[in-house]
Amino acid sequence: MIVVAGEALIDLVPHDRGDALTPLRPVRGGGPYNTAVALGRLGSETAFCSRLSTDAFGTSLVERLVSEGVSTQLVQRGPEPTTLAVASVAADGSASYTFYTGGTADRLFTLPDALPDRTRAASFGTCSLVLEPGASAYEELMRRESARGVFVALDPNVRAELIPDPDAYRARFRGWLPHVSLLKLSEEDAAWLGAGLPELAAAGPAAVVLTRGGDGLTVLTRGGARYSVPAAPVEVVDTIGAGDTVNAALLHALARRDLLAPGALAALGADGWGEILAFASRAAAVTCSRAGAEPPYAREVGGASL
Repeated sequence: MIVVAGEALIDLVPHDRGDALTPLRPVRGGGPYNTAVALGRLGSETAFCSRLSTDAFGTSLVERLVSEGVSTQLVQRGPEPTTLAVASVAADGSASYTFYTGGTADRLFTLPDALPDRTRAASFGTCSLVLEPGASAYEELMRRESARGVFVALDPNVRAELIPDPDAYRARFRGWLPHVSLLKLSEEDAAWLGAGLPELAAAGPAAVVLTRGGDGLTVLTRGGARYSVPAAPVEVVDTIGAGDTVNAALLHALARRDLLAPGALAALGADGWGEILAFASRAAAVTCSRAGAEPPYAREVGGASL
């Protein structure tokens, strides 16, 4: 099982680009939530670990997890409202967000007693590692699971507008890296964090995957090997959920190769990484080809053949 820990929210996505007053369409989202849904669609056994509202949005979020085959046994519930993210989509399809997080349910996540015994990997990231008091609980979960040999994936997916003290966050981020097996981040994340791939790889992760938009994907391993693949061609509708899909596709591909174990990534060479990165690129392209965070099913990207 792959456990995805973090927030779920509602994205309010504009109907038309470039019109500030265009109608907004509610779409279920949040980086970790999108990752869990993508893993479920690709065919990985997945559980979502979070705290969701009992309001109508929260109920809808849970219903979708169930419909996509994602376990909700680790989902906590509360009466507080669901977090909202208002998306702004540029002419090239790239998205930016304004968040409404005050007093929302996902901020009150508490450390679960234990993850299921069959948990092989745990994935973390985005707002859930910023917004207290839940952020400290997620961080404790990360450290605890890493200590017991669980493969830890981290996608910081930096939302700078939610970070009141950037230097404190950067220091905290570096403190997570010794506990991380796979770090996935965008070029924008790396620039904001002020860190290059060699520095990040040397800080602990067995591999660092960098998403480069239309220029493709690059991985740098702890041993210093670097491999890249081009972006899969696609007519972009929007990029919402693309990075989350990459995260899910990487974990799914590693799981299919039985590489979610301490030290296992060291066995991957150019051919293996090339296939895994190309799979992630194809998966992200499908997500970019449709509005909102709608990741692909395995049949759409050849996932069953990994």
